[in-house]
Amino acid sequence: MNRNEWSRRKFITSISGTGAAVMLNPLWSWALNDQDSRVAKIVASTIGIDTHNHIDVPLDNAELPGPALDLAGELKTSGLSAIVMTFATDYKRNIQPGEAYQRFLNGLEAMDKVLKDDDMKRALNLADIKAAHKKKTPTVIQSIEGCHFLEGKVERVEEAYNRGLRHLGLLHDSDASMPLGDVYTNPPKFGGLTSLGADVIKECNRLGMLIDLAHASNDTINAALKITTKPVIISHTGLDSQLGKNEMMAKMMRPRLISKEQAKIVAEAGGIIGVWTHLADTPLEHAQNIRALVDVVGIDHVCIGTDTKLTPAYRSPNDFGGKPNNAPPPGNQDNKPGDNKQSDRKPNPQNGGKRIGERTNEAWADQKTGFYFTVVDALLKTGFTEQEIGKIGGGNYCRVFEGAHR
Repeated sequence: MNRNEWSRRKFITSISGTGAAVMLNPLWSWALNDQDSRVAKIVASTIGIDTHNHIDVPLDNAELPGPALDLAGELKTSGLSAIVMTFATDYKRNIQPGEAYQRFLNGLEAMDKVLKDDDMKRALNLADIKAAHKKKTPTVIQSIEGCHFLEGKVERVEEAYNRGLRHLGLLHDSDASMPLGDVYTNPPKFGGLTSLGADVIKECNRLGMLIDLAHASNDTINAALKITTKPVIISHTGLDSQLGKNEMMAKMMRPRLISKEQAKIVAEAGGIIGVWTHLADTPLEHAQNIRALVDVVGIDHVCIGTDTKLTPAYRSPNDFGGKPNNAPPPGNQDNKPGDNKQSDRKPNPQNGGKRIGERTNEAWADQKTGFYFTVVDALLKTGFTEQEIGKIGGGNYCRVFEGAHR
């Protein structure tokens, strides 16, 4: 037996107690071929969660159930224990009454099929997340980005809860037909949070649903923090001081970033903030962006929310604008890497023409390993300890997720 083979066997035995058990797990067998042993150990021992991941599915009746997706396979490759699986209904101009609600139902139906085909279940509480992690079984926390489906009817929050939603994005790019608050990329109209937005927050608190204030203006966030009795999340953003090296991208993404002052307000209220992969051309730059936010709000208030897609983008047969269901909504003419439209990040000819930064497991050029393995490695190189990585990777999210359900 050569030295490398002996070291590999010793590593397997030291982690699992039995080498066979590790090698039978597809996540582990993949990891051991490509990963530093310390990285693989941290990935296995921590709960890794992407707090904002788009899974594209059809939203129109005629296009259901949609293409087959290997969600479980992508999750295992990533090393993540779970994703917050989200979709949005406001990708079409001039939505007619009842259309946003129907598209919400269609999206859930399509996601039901994806989960059934992959023998996966939604995690409804922290116990479900922990059980899935223990079994090395991938899981999802269901979310929707934007409450357009409510159409002014607060009772639909409970309906969403009964369908398995446990994470609710209050706003997205366009205003709902019955607005809930000011969106940060649109001109302010409502003075922050509307009365409907306040009622939705109270209903989420009652039911035990985590409130996501991504896309909210500072006035909306601050008003929401005065009303909520439970912790909140801003799932995908970054510090406005971390603009990266691409001036065009920085200008486009600047309105979507959070200031140090606002980040402290969220943290002081017990909330957490997700750092996305945008504006970071390498894993190390992403880790440095995480470090910058940790230095402002503390290790207990930072998580990872990529705003990417684990599975391929879905394009409707009626899609003329590059995004499902036709054109982007008013007020969202700026492209961002998570969108299906052309962005500043060009296709990579060495990767089948896929756009760098769109897919979770292909977040950076020349990425060799799954997302969480790559990020853990970068966090170690940035000086984070194993305990700190556990908090950033998913521990902080688990805390606020559980807090929302108490």
